[in-house]
Amino acid sequence: MSDQLIIRQLGRQAYEPIWHAMQQFTDQRDAQTVDELWIVEHEPVFTQGQAGKAEHVLAPGDIPVVQVDRGGQVTYHGPGQLVIYFLLDIRRLTMGVRQLVNNIENTIIDVLADYGIDANARRDAPGVYVNGDKVCSLGLRIRKGCSFHGLALNVDMDMEPFSRINPCGLTGIKMVQTRELGGPANFTEASEVVINHFIKQIGYRNTQTQTGLAEDYVKAS
Repeated sequence: MSDQLIIRQLGRQAYEPIWHAMQQFTDQRDAQTVDELWIVEHEPVFTQGQAGKAEHVLAPGDIPVVQVDRGGQVTYHGPGQLVIYFLLDIRRLTMGVRQLVNNIENTIIDVLADYGIDANARRDAPGVYVNGDKVCSLGLRIRKGCSFHGLALNVDMDMEPFSRINPCGLTGIKMVQTRELGGPANFTEASEVVINHFIKQIGYRNTQTQTGLAEDYVKAS
């Protein structure tokens, strides 16, 4: 099972049903459950992680704020942003949390390198940065040795909502997107290259792509 991966293309979705489906999937999985990546583009929403502080939500306006169970602080999701949820049995992969974070960050760094963009990670603030500006946010939750939640890569989106928060609890940080950096220009392109690089990072050999969620998790959400 450790070399198998299902990639689910979910399209554009509201945040909360997908979040609850991730919880349900993780609670119900067992040692035989195949790992999955969920690829999704969310309707506008601010999500506040477990370490989040209310003062970092400056002026949300008409965009809802959802308190969630991932690590990290507040971030924004919206159309034109690539969100990938990593539903992985990291115990079966013999991988620690820090190694998973490093693999996800290195995936994005390698993708951007393919476009001639020099990017890096920061030990003190998970995610990926270009010239000190943040292009990708990262927040995970581990339950029963399995991960859920994931990354948000800014691709081709309205960046204005980031001005309504201190992204990831960082003041003075500028959020940027790949289209403006000369990287992937749209959601589909970004999705393809990121998935391919992640598969190589982890070493999955047997992958399949499906559309939509399994029926059990649609009902649960």
